[in-house]
Amino acid sequence: MSADAHRTTDLTADLTVVIATRNRRDSLARTLDQLRALPDRPAVLVADNASTDGTRDLVARRHPEVRVLALPVNRGALARNHGVRAASTPYVAFSDDDSWWAPDALRTAVRLLADHPRLGLISARTLVGPAERPDPLNEVMAASPLGRAHDLPGTQVLGYLACAAVARREAYLDAGGYHPLLFFGGEETLLAYDLAARGWGVTHCPEVVAHHHPDPAARTGRPARMRRNALLTVWLRRSLPLALDRTRALAAEAHRDPTARRALGETLTRVPAALRARRALPPHVERAARLLDDVRRASHER
Repeated sequence: MSADAHRTTDLTADLTVVIATRNRRDSLARTLDQLRALPDRPAVLVADNASTDGTRDLVARRHPEVRVLALPVNRGALARNHGVRAASTPYVAFSDDDSWWAPDALRTAVRLLADHPRLGLISARTLVGPAERPDPLNEVMAASPLGRAHDLPGTQVLGYLACAAVARREAYLDAGGYHPLLFFGGEETLLAYDLAARGWGVTHCPEVVAHHHPDPAARTGRPARMRRNALLTVWLRRSLPLALDRTRALAAEAHRDPTARRALGETLTRVPAALRARRALPPHVERAARLLDDVRRASHER
């Protein structure tokens, strides 16, 4: 066996790329072309959220080696949970149907995860669009006030982009994956909290690089969902006084802002379920979350 073939076999055994998609056949085709062109040719699993646009037929015709997990209904971000459970590799990388990995990124991620047993999830450096513009979140994560831990690579964070993350499968399942109450949009913070609460490290490692080519057309309702899920995350894990304060702040905005008004209404209908599923963060994770809140607030006040 050649050296190149040996490297390919190793990565295929170690890592699966999981893609959640729904009715974005053409964008998914481009992503699959990019992933299957990588030198290591990682295994790819598409978790299809009940697409009606011929997505499954396209994958079968264009990339028959790609496994498709056909979900009977749209599960939103929970499609990734199904994909992780269906994978058999120790590590999983996540792409969306508009993102893919740079050459050697996944091999670098596997090495970091293998060398650091407490590392649960890697947040990659993300380059956006054909111009490969650095995502502003890269700089935010690199400057995280949580700093470094002696047994982890990179900078500790409590957030990341779902389309640019590589996880230890054991850690992801231990933390419970994405939460059903959030469905889709801004779901990453809650999983980062839950990983940290279970003792897993979440770090930003800029040597792992992802490419993201989002559709410039805004997705209907996304700003309201993002605000809703940010507030629901507080109700699910942070202190109740903080949850009440942030709900009051959103209610004040709702008088003049239709996006805030929609986010508030969608939040209030879900608060009873959030309270039933509530699990407060351990004190050390709550302190880290408050530190990040303080830094974010200070940056907004400049």
